[in-house]
Amino acid sequence: QVQLVESGGGLVQAGGSLRLSCAASGTIFSSNVMEWYRQAPGKQRELVAGITSGGSRNYAESVKGRFTISRDNANAKKTVYLQMNSLKPEDTAVYYCHVLSYNDITRLDSWGQGTQVTVSS
Repeated sequence: QVQLVESGGGLVQAGGSLRLSCAASGTIFSSNVMEWYRQAPGKQRELVAGITSGGSRNYAESVKGRFTISRDNANAKKTVYLQMNSLKPEDTAVYYCHVLSYNDITRLDSWGQGTQVTVSS
């Protein structure tokens, strides 16, 4: 099992910044990807950014140039961060951490509880 603990959400004015953190513990295979999704009211959950165990990153077009995903593997807990700059009201959503790890036999898929990000205009 994997436990995910998210933090860093809150209320910020447009143009401001927030940093989300997600600490993952438990069984995480060496091949893994750590991602941030978001879900706004009345909308489907969407991928915001992801980073693989090899360090490859991908971003949704709507956040490119404004958000940066990074990860820290130094400790037993793997932590993924999402630095969000130049926030816009349309970034308002619940942000979820997602970890997928796999080997030749098993695939483990875990979600965090979500953290609210609200951007006021």
